[in-house]
Amino acid sequence: MEIPVYLFTGFLEAGKTKFIQETLQDKRFNKGEHTTLILCEEGVEEYDPTLFSGKNVHLHIVEEEQWLTPDRLSALQKRDNSERVIVEYNGMWQLNSLFSALPNNWQVAQEMCFADANSFVNYNANMRSLVVDKMQSCDLVIFNRCPKGVDKMALHKIVRGVSRRADIAYDYLDGTTEYDDIEDPLPFDVNAPVIEIADSDYALFYRDFMEEPKKYVGKTVQFKGIIACDGKLPKDTFVIGRHIMTCCADDIQYGGVVATWSHANSLKSRDWATVTAQVAFEHNKAYRGKGPVLHIEKLEFAQPPEQQVATFY
Repeated sequence: MEIPVYLFTGFLEAGKTKFIQETLQDKRFNKGEHTTLILCEEGVEEYDPTLFSGKNVHLHIVEEEQWLTPDRLSALQKRDNSERVIVEYNGMWQLNSLFSALPNNWQVAQEMCFADANSFVNYNANMRSLVVDKMQSCDLVIFNRCPKGVDKMALHKIVRGVSRRADIAYDYLDGTTEYDDIEDPLPFDVNAPVIEIADSDYALFYRDFMEEPKKYVGKTVQFKGIIACDGKLPKDTFVIGRHIMTCCADDIQYGGVVATWSHANSLKSRDWATVTAQVAFEHNKAYRGKGPVLHIEKLEFAQPPEQQVATFY
């Protein structure tokens, strides 16, 4: 039996508990299903189980990140005989600790991140890695306690620097809610005969390319990247891309794309090159299935860009 997990993330006093309490009081959501509620941090606001619909919500407090294991979580769900799980996660814990601890039959159905609009910019400035951790996989970001005239663009840019897929909502002090409608165009023309990617835009291109590769199929792209060769790759195949930093030096990762070229055996790892290539979405052994593949039309060796690590800002 597959168990849906509703995951609520964010920092202390961001409004997670209030939202979950109100959700569980709503008979449209809580029709009597047995629910395991896992609380990973305790703030000023506390749950009042007497207001839940029926006695079907089973509350468990987890105080240590290391406690999270598949066996322990599975045991809680079976003990409660629950049909679903709600997790209020600790903002100071890495999400990977939870994801790696989820039992095989637990699937995240929805992930929501909560933030106080008045302190979020400071959180981002001082704890950027934790902000990125909480936003990179969420479906919706809710900014609570928004004052009139809140700088939505500042909040929007922080979220979009991490995720283009997350929806954004602003919850105002007067009780109204507004959904983000700020247009967020890409800094390059995806309909141009040749989609030219500036050195400063590679991170944005790579994220969009990997999220929606089929949007680029049949089109020609041009960008500068660093070559990676591996004897385990199929014949005439190499990878080209850039090192990308999302939040800090500790999270720098190589974001490369599989490419095919008849002269690939002449290439060396760590060489920089500007490539012009047509995009396909096809089977390649490098993916162990289908994925985006660049068919190189032109390759010219190049000097590294002034800023060798690509960023989103």
